[in-house]
This record gives sequence, structure tokens and C-alpha cells, in this order.
Amino acid sequence: MTTERPEPAAKSEPTVRALWWACRVPGLKEPFDTAHLRVFYPSRPTGSDAERLSGELPADTDGAPYPVVLLLPGINVGQDSYRWLAIELARAGLVAVTADLVGELFAGSHGLTPAIDLDAASPQGWGSRPTTPLIGALLDALRDLDRRSPLAGLLDLDRIALGGHSAGGTVVLQSAAHTPGVRAVFAYAAHTLVATMLGWPEGTVLPVGPGIPVLLLSGEHDGVIASSTDRYAPESGRAPADPVLRTFDEAVPDSGGASAWARLSCANHFTACDPHDPTGGRGFLETPPSGAPSDPTAPRALLGRLVTEFCVSRLRDDPAAGRRLDDLLAPPHPGLAAVRRR
Repeated sequence: MTTERPEPAAKSEPTVRALWWACRVPGLKEPFDTAHLRVFYPSRPTGSDAERLSGELPADTDGAPYPVVLLLPGINVGQDSYRWLAIELARAGLVAVTADLVGELFAGSHGLTPAIDLDAASPQGWGSRPTTPLIGALLDALRDLDRRSPLAGLLDLDRIALGGHSAGGTVVLQSAAHTPGVRAVFAYAAHTLVATMLGWPEGTVLPVGPGIPVLLLSGEHDGVIASSTDRYAPESGRAPADPVLRTFDEAVPDSGGASAWARLSCANHFTACDPHDPTGGRGFLETPPSGAPSDPTAPRALLGRLVTEFCVSRLRDDPAAGRRLDDLLAPPHPGLAAVRRR
């Protein structure tokens, strides 16, 4: 008589946890030179006394080494607005990093910033370095954390995705080619048109580095970008064509379909933010989208799926994630007003 052995129980999904850290950002002046960051990672609780007493859960080693996604913010948008996306990325088997940095903005004002290096974005400095020192500072912090519990030895810093929203998206598009280990770059509500005040000719679109797949996303109703076009054509007064689409058409190299642009239906400049803090930023420039979906969270959910499948497919060389991304972008593009590939 034989006894059948029970099938092993399916392993549960990892629990997403986050740790806090801080780092100095080179080139900035005190006290505006310290970034406070959160690192979201897949964990696997053991129920130990150490976990109960400290609240720190060990990382799940099954998916290690973990590729890393940096999420750079828009001006005066706190990192908590991107926590939802960081959690989705960590749930998909990546380590995601958000950051708050209070620093100088423009004309002596201060606020939350992705630390734009205006000299690096000028005609004289372009191409010499990233247009933000924040990326390098965050990667240095991750190298430190890769030597400490709970992430010791579990980070893959040769597989990095740079992502950002608004101004944060602009600097990652400009900086990807100057950051070792970058395998993908994505941005929402961002473009690489540069202001004439920096010395560039009217309507200049700065290139995105070659060889890096790009996912460029925009909202169907973006009041912030629409209200800012006079920065790029102040003399003629002519509003340029959609800056995000121009960036994709003119600045993103042809990569045989690996790069994509998509315009999300019923989305605006701050669709990427949850919660959206109305006390900061330029949310007052937005107008309520027409034809709003029955589920107002649908555009954000689609944005999260697009970004997550893109990052998993590129950072983990996962063909299944690539097929899911293709399905999301394929006609009739549910939830998307327009799509282009190159």
C-alpha cells in the first residue's frame, strides 16, 4: 500500500517593506544637500523575535540579486506621492527607491526638487555629465546599503532603471546615457525641450542617449505642460507641438520597437501622484478631464502596469513581461488615446 505525499504548499507572495536612509548630494550647499530616501524591497517574514522587536523584516533572497529602479520626483511633489508605484515595482521583484530633497529651485526659491543642474543642461555643459547629481548620490547610498542588513549582497547595481515624473522625468531622460548600469528609462509628463533662457535656440529638443529602451508616457489633459510652452518659444509666441511627443519622435533613437510612447486617456499631469498634495506644485493649472472614466483610478492603474511590465521585461530579461507590455500597447489600446513604437 502506498501513501500519496501531499503537494507542497504554494509559496506566498513576498511582503513589500521599506527602509529609510539619507545621503549627501555632492555639489549642493548646506543645509540643502541632504536627500532622505525610502528603499522598497520584497521581504519574507520569519516570525522571529528580532522582527517583532525591531519592525525590520529580512529581504526575500529568492529573487536576488534585485535590479533597482530610481523614481525621481516632480518639483514640489513629495516622495509619498510615488509610494504606490514603488510598492508595485517591489511586488514585481524589483527594488524601488524614492527620495525627498529640499533645495534651490529657481531665482532663489526653495522646495522639493530632483536637483536640476542647470549648467549641465546648458549648451556649454551638455553631454559632460548627468543633469542631476541626485542620481549618483542615490546609487552611492545603495552601494552602502548593499553592505548592510537587510539588503546586504542582494542588489544588482548593474541593472538599473531610471524613472521620473515631470521635472524628474526630464532629468532621467537627459541623464540615462551618463549613468553606468542603466538598462531602461521611463518618464511620465516629461520631455527634453529646453528653455531658451539656458542659451539654446528656440524649440531645441535634447537627445536621449542611444541604446537604452525608453517608455515615455503622457496624459491626455496636461494643464501644466500646456501652460509652460512659452519657456521654449518666448520670441515667436508660437506654442510648440506636444513636447512629449516631439521628444519621442526627435530625441529617442529608433530601437526596433523596444521604445514606446503612449498617451493615457482621461489622465492629467498629476495622474502619477497618489496622493496628490494640492498645497504644492502647480496642480491649479489642471482642468478636470472630459469623458472621465467610471473608475477615476483607472488611468493610474494602467500607468502602473505599463511601467512595471516595462521595467521587469528590461531589467530581468523577462519575455513574458515583454509580451504583457506588448498586449497593453496593442490596438485598440484600451485606456490609451494614442501609441507609437520605435
